[in-house]
Amino acid sequence: MPLDHPIKTTTDAALTAKVARLNKGLRHHSATDVLRVAFEEVSDLALVSSFGAESVALLHLSAMVNRDVPVLFIDTEMLFVQTLVYQQEVAERLGLRNLRILRNTDTSKEDPQRRLHKTDPDACCALRKTQPLQSALRAHGGWITGRKRFQSGQRAELPFFEVEANTSRIKVNPLAYWQPGDVADYIAENRLPRHPMVAQGYPSIGCAPCTSPVSAGEDPRKGRWRDSEKDECGIHLVNGKMVRIGDPA
Repeated sequence: MPLDHPIKTTTDAALTAKVARLNKGLRHHSATDVLRVAFEEVSDLALVSSFGAESVALLHLSAMVNRDVPVLFIDTEMLFVQTLVYQQEVAERLGLRNLRILRNTDTSKEDPQRRLHKTDPDACCALRKTQPLQSALRAHGGWITGRKRFQSGQRAELPFFEVEANTSRIKVNPLAYWQPGDVADYIAENRLPRHPMVAQGYPSIGCAPCTSPVSAGEDPRKGRWRDSEKDECGIHLVNGKMVRIGDPA
């Protein structure tokens, strides 16, 4: 399924300035403040959620600010059954009114034997995740992510707001400065349901074939694409590289 939105080669100067202003103004503010401002400043804002190990914290924060935010959930058709059940339970518990399930309906043409994840995991992620998401995001001026600085080296300088490369969309990262303990504390304090696989040693959960449990002391994302150099699914990459534009705050 080809991307059906125009790719821009330059970033609008006004958008870059807006992102810099937002990052500067919210430098010492909370995730809730970032979300409130984001809904005011970014048109047609959506939230993209994997309903993974830590997703419930951001979903809860967003629901308290705007329960009608479009929540985009990418069903790769290779997810754990537990994730699909958890997604339904969390959506009902938080009263999410605008949940949208995304799928690529053309996977059988490019991956008829469902083995692309073994031969070319980047192509599999592009087919099952990036393409349906980019198609859905055409209708939105920005999207909220759950990325955090501590998750990997590529995210170490993550700002609250960034211009998505080659587009006119803004990506909002309200949890950018949260630490691992902050997420766990927030979930516990608000008595939010945990993904059932967290207790089984899965601190980061993606597609079933590409996710494995993590041993004590290992980096939480070691269980994603284990024994490979891959550590991002691709929805935050451009041409295989992490690209950010604007003030890194």
